[in-house]
Amino acid sequence: MGPLSGLRVVEFEAIGPGPFCGMMLADMGADVLLVDRKADPNLGLPRERWNDVMLRGRRSLTLDLKSPGGVEAALSIAEKADALIEGFRPGVMERLGLGPDVMLARNPRLVYGRMTGWGQDGPLAKSVGHDINYIALSGVLGAIGRDGAPPTLPLNLVGDFGGGGMLLAFGIACGIIEAKTSGCGQVVDAAMIDGASTLASMFHGMIAAKRWTERRASNMLDSGAPWYDTYRTRDERFIAVGAIEPQFYKALLGKLGLAADPSLPAQHDQARWPELRARFAAVIGTRSSDEWMAIFDGSDACVAPVLSFAEARAHPHAAAREAFVELGGVEQPAPAPRFGRTPGRASAPPPERGAGGRDALVEWGFDAAEINRFTDLGVAFA
Repeated sequence: MGPLSGLRVVEFEAIGPGPFCGMMLADMGADVLLVDRKADPNLGLPRERWNDVMLRGRRSLTLDLKSPGGVEAALSIAEKADALIEGFRPGVMERLGLGPDVMLARNPRLVYGRMTGWGQDGPLAKSVGHDINYIALSGVLGAIGRDGAPPTLPLNLVGDFGGGGMLLAFGIACGIIEAKTSGCGQVVDAAMIDGASTLASMFHGMIAAKRWTERRASNMLDSGAPWYDTYRTRDERFIAVGAIEPQFYKALLGKLGLAADPSLPAQHDQARWPELRARFAAVIGTRSSDEWMAIFDGSDACVAPVLSFAEARAHPHAAAREAFVELGGVEQPAPAPRFGRTPGRASAPPPERGAGGRDALVEWGFDAAEINRFTDLGVAFA
């Protein structure tokens, strides 16, 4: 079932990075039990469970966390968990009677994972926000986009998922490893603004070394360099060029038919980058995307077609690596990374769980009397 098989995680319902963290842990074999809240129209758009990829691999039960019975049931479940995931605003879990002090008193080895945008403290801790706000204040958003144009939104990948859910999953895994030695749990304060900043660590170093400027689209990796950019093809598609190293750049020029052109600007002559970009664009615009990919096939020019999500799922490389699976009629990325005891990548779909939370409680060590008590407390199994 994966390297985290046997690990028990209780996840309190949220949106975005919390479920993403739960998905990552479940994909690796953890038994993640999702605690749903009672239906609330203020929580946002209705969630269709059958196509919500980030909720795969879980069973669930529903608790009214504003009732004493629901709180007691949540505490009892957390007593048997190795880790917990919650994504409420700071102070909410404490007001519910489910804060880390209470939880750790009942389960000293619990790793209590908290997911917020701004963190548990600081001037903005209690402020609302979304991915766009967190990456804006981290400096990341301001570095992405074309020269003279507004910043470009990188979907919600940097704040919510890379800087949020993935950071929380890493923190929980680290906390669990430490708890195995010390016997003591701890609180993991994962903030999306911190995670987004961490993802940009390399650029802070490059700024200090004066190898990166704060002006958008004027550097090697931000569309400033013509040999690291996207270009429109004759059929109105795009190809992505990433020929950074000299040998790869040489291969690019050869395939573009420009290797013998003495008037071509040098690769790192930044003052003539606009001229070099125009030359690349003119040549690339003479052929279709498929024609260019046939030309670049097998070369070291670092060129790839820009695909849609559907095209990416159907690409031969994805098929060879079994990079996507179909669950519940929904094609979706397969768990990554995958582990095996033998060389190669043995394909493994996300773990399937039992039909209901009642089964999960049995597997977590609750007996029939305890489960009946949960029912009396108003627990609904799903």
